[in-house]
Amino acid sequence: MSTSLLGFGCGGVGGLMVRGAVADQERAIARALEAGINYFDTAVQYGNGASEQNLGNALRRLKAKDVLVGTKVRLRSDEFGNIAAAVTASLEGSLRRLQRDQADIFYLHNEVTLHGGGENLSVSQVLEEVVPAFQALQAAGKLRLPGWTAVGETEALHRIVDAGFFGAAQVIYNMLNPSAGAALPAGYPAQDYGRLLDRMREAGMGAVGIRVLAGGALSGSTQRHPVASPPPEPMGSGRSYEDDLSRAARLMPLVEEGFAASLPEAAIRFVISHPAMGTVLVGMASVEEFETALEAVLKGPLPREALQRVAELTAGFPGEGH
Repeated sequence: MSTSLLGFGCGGVGGLMVRGAVADQERAIARALEAGINYFDTAVQYGNGASEQNLGNALRRLKAKDVLVGTKVRLRSDEFGNIAAAVTASLEGSLRRLQRDQADIFYLHNEVTLHGGGENLSVSQVLEEVVPAFQALQAAGKLRLPGWTAVGETEALHRIVDAGFFGAAQVIYNMLNPSAGAALPAGYPAQDYGRLLDRMREAGMGAVGIRVLAGGALSGSTQRHPVASPPPEPMGSGRSYEDDLSRAARLMPLVEEGFAASLPEAAIRFVISHPAMGTVLVGMASVEEFETALEAVLKGPLPREALQRVAELTAGFPGEGH
């Protein structure tokens, strides 16, 4: 069973599954199931377990059978002394809240750097300690597909891909930072992920697109829904959310020239234009925001002329601060 092209993001930025009303949560999930969405993405960090609990309750009440659920473990540095036990305890807690026997995808959610330090894991910690812990849980039937969130130092991320264990990765990819899918010009104000998507595809690793709207900066508006989080820290893009907002505003010609009906539509269709992209996650605050994302995905990838226009509009970004 493969994941739907649009996934249902249950994170804290959109906030619906953390702070939304139960009736709205259920209505959005019911609508997603009706539309053929089968992948729901959560984590214990989203509302300190609230997202998992709310998702598990809604799926049970809706008697949702053929759905895939992904959740995550983020290890604290004080757990680095016994990574296997911490990973196991995290997954068992998640499964209790989700009311499931197995996670369809279970992701490592720490940043990975070459040498670790602080709350970051080193490449060797991932390969020598996290991977065996995941293998044991997989053998016990507690997880189906091992995954990880590809954040951290680019060289470290490439080494994890090349090691070949993980079956899926969440990848930062959007119009403000397309470097996971294309070469960036020198001086571009974003982390260069070094065409990570191409490397993953060669390794047979599935790709889940995250930060598709750059935490809301590509929504086309400075307004945030009452259940959404405050503007989050940028991931892989500008120095500040304000920088991301101002660059996003320079992409509005895509709408004015008729390539898309709105900036969020352009942003989502840009991400699904990459051939390696298996699923895109869009966090949402309301059923209406889900409908907007669904409509964008149903329109399909951006045409080549629109992708060329994105390249032209972002050509002025290099040299600006990062």
